Amino acid sequence: MLLQRALLFTVLLCRAVAFTRLARTVAVRTPRRLSSSMSDEPLSAKELRKELRRLKHVGAAAPAAEIAAMEARLEARAAWEKEVMEVKGSITVATKRLRAAGGEGGDDALAAELEALRARYGELTGEAYHKHARKAKKAAAAPVDPMAEPPAASEFPPHAARDYFRFEVVHESKKPGSRARVGRIHTPHGVIETPCFVPVGTNGALKAVDGRSAAEADVTLMFSNTYHLLVHPGPDTVAKAGGLHKFMNRDAPIITDSGGFQVFSLAEPDSDEDGPELKMKRAKRKRGDDGAQQGTSHGSLVSVTEEGVVFKSYRDGVEIKLTPESSVAAQKKLGGDIIIPLDELPPYHVTRDRLNASVQLSHRWMARSLKAHLADPRKQAMYAVVHGGVDREFRERSAAYLSSLPFDGMAVGGSLGKDRAEMLDMLAWLMPLLPRERPNHLLGIADPESCAAVVPLGVDTMDSCNPTRIARHGTLLTTQGNVKIKATQYREDFGPIDPGCPSVPHTRAYLHHLFKQNEPLALTLASLHNIYYMNHLMRDMRAKILRDEL
Repeated sequence: MLLQRALLFTVLLCRAVAFTRLARTVAVRTPRRLSSSMSDEPLSAKELRKELRRLKHVGAAAPAAEIAAMEARLEARAAWEKEVMEVKGSITVATKRLRAAGGEGGDDALAAELEALRARYGELTGEAYHKHARKAKKAAAAPVDPMAEPPAASEFPPHAARDYFRFEVVHESKKPGSRARVGRIHTPHGVIETPCFVPVGTNGALKAVDGRSAAEADVTLMFSNTYHLLVHPGPDTVAKAGGLHKFMNRDAPIITDSGGFQVFSLAEPDSDEDGPELKMKRAKRKRGDDGAQQGTSHGSLVSVTEEGVVFKSYRDGVEIKLTPESSVAAQKKLGGDIIIPLDELPPYHVTRDRLNASVQLSHRWMARSLKAHLADPRKQAMYAVVHGGVDREFRERSAAYLSSLPFDGMAVGGSLGKDRAEMLDMLAWLMPLLPRERPNHLLGIADPESCAAVVPLGVDTMDSCNPTRIARHGTLLTTQGNVKIKATQYREDFGPIDPGCPSVPHTRAYLHHLFKQNEPLALTLASLHNIYYMNHLMRDMRAKILRDEL
């Protein structure tokens, strides 16, 4: 009898100690009372840590106050997440103990404690406790139909001329079969004479060419890449400098892209490259068990959803989310005269169904980009990007839909074919579908041969890093054909680089010597010469159009 009483006493004592410890745990937690507003914080602690790391190390040069604010957000969110997990753990323990005691009617104290913990969970999260709350929330988010229609044109204001941006057609060629035209694009930073070659300054600079020399070579419109400027120095830094024009000390028009092309095509940047050129690099295609090409491996790309894309920075691997709205916001801070909406860039070899879904996604993204832009124009023009690969039905549908929206100009992007012949065939039937009253731009194609072929089709402006890239490798463009300046035959060639084109005041022999000695000046003079040549080519074509010869 005494032994039974001793055992009963021991059991009751252990239970009392356990209850006391649990009560102390709750008592210790309760005074912290973190704000339930933390549940409204859009970023998790993990995401906030990544954002803080980006602010500190990616080169955004964020002010101390911004970093301190991010650290405070992180501390509060981490503490909130920790308490939520502790409360959920306590609920699990209390539930098991209550079940062992015979259910809610078996122990009033445990039942009351469990109810208090559930109430605390509700205070923290703003929702009732559910064991599988996360799974239920994920299940509730229905995926968007990949073939969902983009917003109707009726949701946008009609297209109208801007007082800060307008296109003037000076002359249309009367040569039979030609759609070539000479025009002027008026922007806040000057006039662009078209047809026009647009060199690419990936990081806000033409490689090896300073701004003053570029201006002397008649560079009227320059292309800069949002992707690279987003990673470094960051749009906020550029905005604090007064925008790209002041940051670069350039008083002439600039066009920026959305960053989407680099996200979908770039894995690791080459230190010697201007940056990726459309159709220059192709994403690696995966193959199925049957050897067929299926899908794409994009290198730095992490995920693509209706919301946008997530990619890893090539600088430090930090994940960066790019949405139509955030791309526009970044380009607003950069301050280019012409900006491009976010679009998806599928490779040439995809199934027709996949291409169709990509066109629809790009249309939905561009509609969102346009809405964000129209809400805050900032004297910038936005060009649409016509997609559809070489599929005539998709290209025609894309041209029709985007032309119905109030974009200021039309760009031709996406996959343009496996070679120049396929591209020219596609442009021949596509260009007549674009609004004649708006300027157009061919994305990523502007080598001399292509320029000569696309201008008669009606292309106004075209960008490429090809002329400056090949210059850095020793190929000079001339009216007499390409010159491989490293060749021995130019060692004692004391004539001008190109007698038929005004250029840098040096001989072929001098540039040969600079390349052979690996002098940095060789890259500058060669790049500058090729820019002179491209602009000479465009001036010559404009003159021929005015004479109805092209």
